[in-house]
Amino acid sequence: MKIQLILLFIFLASCSSGSWRDASRESTGIAPKPESLSEDIVIIYYARAFSWRGYFGVHPWIAWKEKDEETYTVAQVTSWQLRGGKSSVSVIKDLPDRRWFDSAPTELIQLRGDRATSTIAQLKDLISTYPFSDRYSVWPGPNSNTFVAYMIRNISELDIELPAHAVGKDYLGPNQFFANTASETGFKFSAFGLFGLSLGLAEGAEVNLLGLHFGLDLWTPAISLPIVGRLGFKDKSF
Repeated sequence: MKIQLILLFIFLASCSSGSWRDASRESTGIAPKPESLSEDIVIIYYARAFSWRGYFGVHPWIAWKEKDEETYTVAQVTSWQLRGGKSSVSVIKDLPDRRWFDSAPTELIQLRGDRATSTIAQLKDLISTYPFSDRYSVWPGPNSNTFVAYMIRNISELDIELPAHAVGKDYLGPNQFFANTASETGFKFSAFGLFGLSLGLAEGAEVNLLGLHFGLDLWTPAISLPIVGRLGFKDKSF
C-alpha cells in the first residue's frame, strides 16, 4: 500500500510541470468593489492548492475591509513566509479574490455590518497570537487550513466549516484533542490532525482518517469526501 501511495504521488507530481512564476494571480472580480461598500465586510475564500497538492487539497485565506478603508486586507499562512525567521502568517493590503496560482477561488462565507465589525476586531487579536506562526507542515498540519480553521473555531460569527478537502483543518496542536465545531452546536476530537471525529447539528458527522475526511451533513444535505470536497447542497451559515 505504501509503495502504491508513493507511486501515486510521483505520478501526480509529474503531471504538474508548470512554474508558479507563470501561474495567474489575477483578480477574478467576484469580491464587492471597495468603493461600493458602505459597511465593514469579511470574506473567506479557498482555492485548489498549486501543483500536485491541488489534487488533494485547498488553500484558504481571509479578506476584510473596514468601511472607511479604500482597500482590502488579506491574511493567510504560507510556508515561504517562514524564511528568514518570519511568521508563517502574512497580513497585507491586497486584492481579496485573486486566483491562487491559476485556481479560481470559491467563497466560503461573507459577513457584513455589525457581524463583520465584530469579526474584524477578533481577527486582529487572534492573528497576533496564532499559536503555530513559527511552523508549517503540508500534512497533517499546521498549514494554511489550520490557520483559517483556528479563526473559525474562535470567532462565533464565523459559523461554517472549511470543506472536507481542506487538509490540516483539524490540526489542534500536540497537546489539544477537543474543540468546538464552527457552529458551536457540537464537538471535534482530533489526534494530531491524523485521526478524528466531528459531530454537530449544523456540520453533521465527519471522520478524519490520516487527514482524509469523510462526512454526512443532514442540515444542508450533502456528503463530504477527500480530494472531491462537498457533494450536494451548498453549505451555509447556521
